[in-house]
Amino acid sequence: MKRPILIHPDPRLKKLCDPVPDMSDALRALAEDMLETMYDAPGIGLAAPQVGVMSRMIALDCAKPDNGEEARPLVMVNPRVIASSDERNVYEEGCLSIPDQYADVERPKLVEVEWMDLDGAARREEFDGLWATCVQHEIDHLDGKLFIDYLKPLKRQMITRKMVKLKRDRARA
Repeated sequence: MKRPILIHPDPRLKKLCDPVPDMSDALRALAEDMLETMYDAPGIGLAAPQVGVMSRMIALDCAKPDNGEEARPLVMVNPRVIASSDERNVYEEGCLSIPDQYADVERPKLVEVEWMDLDGAARREEFDGLWATCVQHEIDHLDGKLFIDYLKPLKRQMITRKMVKLKRDRARA
């Protein structure tokens, strides 16, 4: 089931999310909903707080079907970066909660992440390039941080004003 995506500014997007104590059918259903919502948007990542659920869970898939890559949907519960490279990458980031706004953000090029999968098993993997950027962006959401928080104050304020106007226009429609 597709879920509505919260649009910045929304206080829930700035809150620290609670760890997930253990897996449940409700969380597995949420994971399916998040993947469906993410693919429909379309996007490459979505965090639970973006659909109003304040739990530490993210969904991502950075595979490029246009380049012949198979979809690789990944759901992470309680993800955390345990190592990151000194080498940095800059990607133009966007966010489903901040539609049609993009900016260059610098992050570590490589990250090692550990998480729990939907079966409750501990997982660990190293991510590079776009996957590394995406997983860091989504984990930031779990800590109440948005990609615009990396920008200079003036640019951040400009984007926030555009989002306030967008929400006002959508409310009128």
